[in-house]
Amino acid sequence: MSESINHTRAEKLFLQAARRFNTTLEYEELMREVLCLILTAARSEAALVFRVDHNRTDMKIRYITNTDCDMKVCFREVGQGVVGWVAQYKEPVVITDAASDPRVDPAIETIMGIKQRSLISLPLIGKGQMIGVIEAINKIDGEFTASDLDILMGLANQMAVAIDNAHLYRQVRKEALEKDTLYRIGKNLASSLDLQELFKDIMEALKEVVDYSAGGIFLVDQDGDAIHPVYEVGYEESLSGVDDLKVGMGLVGNVIATGQATIASDVDADRRYIRARESTRSEIVVPMTLDNRVIGAFTLESDQLDAFQREHLSLLSAFASQAAISIERTRLHEQMLSSQQLEQQLQVARQIQRTFLPDVFPTIPGYDVTGMNVSSEQVGGDYFDFIQIAEGQTGIVIGDVAGKGIPASLIMASFRASLLAEIRNNYSIASICRKVNNLLHESISSDNFVTAVYGVLNSHAHVFTYANCGHNLPVLLRKNGEILYLKEGGQLLGVSEDALYREDAVHLDPGDIFVMYTDGVTEVFDDEGREFDLDGLI
Repeated sequence: MSESINHTRAEKLFLQAARRFNTTLEYEELMREVLCLILTAARSEAALVFRVDHNRTDMKIRYITNTDCDMKVCFREVGQGVVGWVAQYKEPVVITDAASDPRVDPAIETIMGIKQRSLISLPLIGKGQMIGVIEAINKIDGEFTASDLDILMGLANQMAVAIDNAHLYRQVRKEALEKDTLYRIGKNLASSLDLQELFKDIMEALKEVVDYSAGGIFLVDQDGDAIHPVYEVGYEESLSGVDDLKVGMGLVGNVIATGQATIASDVDADRRYIRARESTRSEIVVPMTLDNRVIGAFTLESDQLDAFQREHLSLLSAFASQAAISIERTRLHEQMLSSQQLEQQLQVARQIQRTFLPDVFPTIPGYDVTGMNVSSEQVGGDYFDFIQIAEGQTGIVIGDVAGKGIPASLIMASFRASLLAEIRNNYSIASICRKVNNLLHESISSDNFVTAVYGVLNSHAHVFTYANCGHNLPVLLRKNGEILYLKEGGQLLGVSEDALYREDAVHLDPGDIFVMYTDGVTEVFDDEGREFDLDGLI
């Protein structure tokens, strides 16, 4: 009668297994069904299942207890415990006294929260190969028997087939998702021209196919030495402060230096790891390469040990290839936009600077007056002007800023504004120069300065009163051939505070030629390297 009851019970369990396993192909759901069936079939307090995964370096074990029926996961070293023994020797085992058997893993008691008294464990064989292990722990109403082993062995065949099918279904679906994600993100990357949006798309797409806790994208600077984080997600503190990372430093720096992807299964055991998150336990880093040149890398971090496997490398490498092309294209686009914007700014600067220069020259009875400015840059720091002060009084100024381009033009604009303001308030040329010097000293850096000559032509008395502030010496060519250089004045403008300046006056006679100029006239060379210099000008 007992054998008949056991036979009937076994048939019911086999039918129950068939119904349960045929209702789902979802891997995790199926694993829970397997565990629940083990609890029922073996009348045990707990059950566990382990599937062999050659991509892992440890054993990922799913387990359940009859107290909460909530499937949980733990990780043990390969070969550890009874599960490891059965996986290695491919033989079933029944243990009636767990405390005296050296194969029993005592850590399981802490992990599951139960005291191990007895257990039954057997291999799962699918298509002639051992694919995993199932185990029941602590029979509720006595000891495990040969009948329990027979029932579990009969169920194990169904379990192996169901797990194999669910795993295959999960793999096919995962590969389809990966291909679809790669295709979709490829289209997005091809159309995006905003770097931050591009980085966001990359990290969000990765999240769909790889489970990670934090991640970041790093790019190498133009010098090829420093590495800068350009996008991050999941970090407690921003990585933007990581400004001293060099090629070769840390996991990211090592990958960029070698061009080889790496997996750190346990970051605490990897001396290359630079801790950015306290909870990180494993990391994967993949280089972004373009034309055999590593332009950066992206990294994924996980709070789980050994979270990333070799199968992730090919997927992430595909992402990296797409990302590298898109990042480089977007960089070039931004450089083009920046160049266009700079050209627009230069055009505005040129227009503004032209307003500083006289477009018509004053009519002074008895004098021919003219001037010219040809900038060596698109904008520059040279300046001249004629300023009507009073009847018969014309201010004449020429100046030159150390440096070229927009910075020089901005300083020259400041000099011009200061000079015009002081001319309205003072008649003393020396005082004007002193106050302009102080204003420049307060507003420009110590390595910038202005050279200038400012003077006033009294066309009634034919006297030019001036001060030379460190500028090229104006030349007065007398009609009789005599040459005078206007030297009186003081030091460069803006260099030191409260500098003193002196003024002097020269008388102008009919037939004299008076020339003011900048070093752009004299410091030029011919094809044979000979300088034009002051003698050439005279």
